[in-house]
Amino acid sequence: MPVYEYECTQCGRIEEVTQKFSDKALTNCRRCAGKLQKLISQSSFHLKGTGWYVTDYSSKSQCSSAPDKAKDKASTSKTNKSDKTAKQK
Repeated sequence: MPVYEYECTQCGRIEEVTQKFSDKALTNCRRCAGKLQKLISQSSFHLKGTGWYVTDYSSKSQCSSAPDKAKDKASTSKTNKSDKTAKQK
């Protein structure tokens, strides 16, 4: 069953409640009887196994960027060499 978070608009207390999808939302705070507002929070949902971007495709994109870095280093070293030869003349 999912866990829902509610915040009281009067006292500010945050309460976690385990409810079924079919259960009605809580309306009153247990502490001060103020109105409760349902909060939206991040879920801990995580896709595991193969066939997902994280496991299959993200490593390929990292490998394809490596040659670009090597090209950048090569062009930088060529520029530095040409600067040195120009200074020597």
